[in-house]
Amino acid sequence: MDSKTFVLVHGAWHGGWCYSRVRKILQQKGHSVFTPSLSGLAEHSHQYSPAINASTHIQDIVNLIEFEQLNDVVLAGHSYGGQIITGVADRLSDRIRALVYIDAFVGQNGKSCFDMDIPEFVANHVEQAQNHGGHTSIPFSAHLFGVNEADRAWVDKMCTPHPFATLAERISLSGAHETIKNRTYIFAAGWHPSPFKPIYEQIKMQPGWKLHELECGHDTMIDMPHETAQILLEAAG
Repeated sequence: MDSKTFVLVHGAWHGGWCYSRVRKILQQKGHSVFTPSLSGLAEHSHQYSPAINASTHIQDIVNLIEFEQLNDVVLAGHSYGGQIITGVADRLSDRIRALVYIDAFVGQNGKSCFDMDIPEFVANHVEQAQNHGGHTSIPFSAHLFGVNEADRAWVDKMCTPHPFATLAERISLSGAHETIKNRTYIFAAGWHPSPFKPIYEQIKMQPGWKLHELECGHDTMIDMPHETAQILLEAAG
């Protein structure tokens, strides 16, 4: 089997660590796997800044692809990371083999994550930010996201505060990302209330998407790493 290249982008509060199981599975099969942590998060949390926004994180991944000289990339994004991979694909559409949204927002021109989120989650973000200087979103609990009980303490320990501006910024897209027709959506059906259910329902009515449902919590790469890795391999073709 030919070696494929995967770039896996994490969601809010997380870091590249959340893909450790999936990365190992894919690497053992001979593939190249990049699991960067976005600016201000995880091992970069000491560089946290209120100035970090979605554009910063899009640039993080654009730079990774350009400086690692990657092509034919399977680009995946979890949760908030779906906003980021859409922005990256819009700028580097000729380098992307496939897009995989893992229980994620699907970025739209002129929309922020808050514009696509459910009101109670947005209200929580805003309240937390107001209680922490106006620019920080404190991690939601692993329990809320339906993470399996054995991993909840680990996930809660590893998550770090997230820059509020990344969730509030409305991104601008040229439409170039729409030329990438190889698109997959993974819906995590095992947690509620999910802001991604209405997104998934809309996608089901659109032609061309490969659709998968996993009976687990929001962090499918933690709860069901083998199944998540297999879907990524199928997207790679």
